[in-house]
Amino acid sequence: MIPVIICGGVGSKMWPESRQKSPKQFLPLVNGKSLFEINYETLRKKFAASEIFLQTNPVQAEMARKQKPEMPVENIFIEPEMRNQGPATGMAAAMLYKLGFKDEPFILIQVDVLREPEEEFFKMIDQCDELVRKDGKLMTGGYKPPFAMMGCDYLIRGDKVEGTGEVVVWRMEKWLGRDTKEEVESFLKDGRALLHSNHYAWTPRLMLEAIKKRKAEWYEPLMSIANGGDVATEYAKMPKGPIEEVTKFEMEEGLVVEHAFKWIDFGTWESVAKYLEEKGMYQPEDVEEIEAKNNFVRKPRGKYVALIGMEDTVVIDTGDALLVMKKDQSGKVGQIVDKLKEKGRTELL
Repeated sequence: MIPVIICGGVGSKMWPESRQKSPKQFLPLVNGKSLFEINYETLRKKFAASEIFLQTNPVQAEMARKQKPEMPVENIFIEPEMRNQGPATGMAAAMLYKLGFKDEPFILIQVDVLREPEEEFFKMIDQCDELVRKDGKLMTGGYKPPFAMMGCDYLIRGDKVEGTGEVVVWRMEKWLGRDTKEEVESFLKDGRALLHSNHYAWTPRLMLEAIKKRKAEWYEPLMSIANGGDVATEYAKMPKGPIEEVTKFEMEEGLVVEHAFKWIDFGTWESVAKYLEEKGMYQPEDVEEIEAKNNFVRKPRGKYVALIGMEDTVVIDTGDALLVMKKDQSGKVGQIVDKLKEKGRTELL
């Protein structure tokens, strides 16, 4: 199995720390380490540095190499421009194909997520490797959410695949899109709905063949890249689009791993605060609270912050910008980024 770390977004909901030059996956969020460092170090417990690949943009490639200089330069696939997840996933398959891994299973690893305990994550990787080699079916992961979390895709499981040991694997029955709350709630009640956690696993050859069937306008540029064509020229030919324009159809015959590990998404400051507080890692210096509780503060070292009468509040101070909000409003931070773009405040982006 070849792990490919997918890394490219900025994480606008975690502004003002997360910006073009300091995206959230490279911020020291957990005990002084970034999400990229943690995910890479987790994979290194199972794979050699030469066996781990990274797909990202030129700026973040430099950040990755700075944090983990042991990563071989030739293992970093650089997207020339942003063209959404569809072309990006296709490029990962094409580059592995080019390197001679045409029929070797690979798995996509999102970098802005933590998976705990990691031993269960490794079991999933091993099971995906075995089943992709055996059946040649597209695989991915999912978990049972506590409630109908919208804005996500859902996988409705069918029959259980036998003989997979501790790892629970299901045949796919139905793909549910992001705007089907009533259906999601219905399937959650009968226990068959799994929230898609994006751990696609397949071989480069099979991924490219599926793209040929579903998105011909991606296929020709990708095969050109796979056969040694200029990456920048060919990548620019592909229209933007999500990989689900291919995978949601291929998953009709695919398999879903119901993972036994926690899938911890660092999408907002509220999610970061919750994780650090639960782990006992949130111990701010020079923060005084009077008749205040459940607040979360990040600030420059040496700055003193006092909170009076505040509750469930997030304070993020970067020196040139200050964000103050209620924790449950964290999802709206992206709107501030949009306003900054409208005003041309590029120095804050």
